[in-house]
Amino acid sequence: MSVLVTGGAGYIGSHMVLRLLSEGQAVTVLDNLSTGQRRLVPAGAHFVEGDIGDQSLVERVLKENAIDAVIHFAGSIVVPDSVAEPLSYYENNTVKSRALIESCVRRGVARFIFSSTAAVYGSPERVPVREDAPLLPINPYGRSKLMTEMMLEDAAKAHGFAYTALRYFNVAGADPEGRSGQASPRATHLIKIACEVATGKREKMDIFGTDYPTPDGTCIRDYIHVSDLVEAHIDALNHLRAGGASGVYNCGYGRGFSVREVLAALARVLKREIPATAAPRRAGDPAMLVAGSDKIRATLGWKPRYDDLDFIVRTALDWERALKS
Repeated sequence: MSVLVTGGAGYIGSHMVLRLLSEGQAVTVLDNLSTGQRRLVPAGAHFVEGDIGDQSLVERVLKENAIDAVIHFAGSIVVPDSVAEPLSYYENNTVKSRALIESCVRRGVARFIFSSTAAVYGSPERVPVREDAPLLPINPYGRSKLMTEMMLEDAAKAHGFAYTALRYFNVAGADPEGRSGQASPRATHLIKIACEVATGKREKMDIFGTDYPTPDGTCIRDYIHVSDLVEAHIDALNHLRAGGASGVYNCGYGRGFSVREVLAALARVLKREIPATAAPRRAGDPAMLVAGSDKIRATLGWKPRYDDLDFIVRTALDWERALKS
């Protein structure tokens, strides 16, 4: 059995490849390196530079590497960019995913794991939000991902393959062994930016919105360590290979932290505070997103190991320091 990891030169994808290789699985990475970095692809994985929208290439890769499962990370993920450039997001996240799904159908690849997002919920009325909550995305990023979920559901019914869509909450941290982490030069993730300020790569950070209806006025998010997220993919892959049914699952710990609470955690790890200033809200940001994660724990047996904000921040900071050296 062999796994194709699209976007495997990126942040989460590179961690996924490390985890698959640790089990001795054969892994092929397909990445166009538009945001991923070749150096993040672990030794032992077969790397192909290319685009998921190139169906002739994808189908050749599926055939030549005897792929039995696809884990699909490739796509665009920055919410404000999706508001400014919606057509680009629908192209990268929806149109090209459709092409990838069709290639899998043509080559008989019967297992597909998709990196979706909590953005499909928009601004949920109830928190923690469960998988059966209304799907009302408020930005093109969330809409583009939801469209792919819908395509997977329809294609699976029509063509007899099984899929898992994992709705990520806020992924953060780095490999505890220091082998990979977030390396994008245009990162917009809070913990990544805060660690860049802590290591002198940025002068300060902005807090986008201090007037939200939350206890301290800043956005609240459910931060999940990247290694725990990867483990959810392993659980999903095992489930599908064992003949399990298709499904959609939240990936989060079930509790949230505000922007100010994250900065306080970094201050604890650093033993000092970093400079931060209030700024206007960003378009497309809901006030609060916290996962209801009972379903993934009960159905896939997911057992997170790193549910600790200080640990998440510490691994991210260690990675950022290593990048600087």
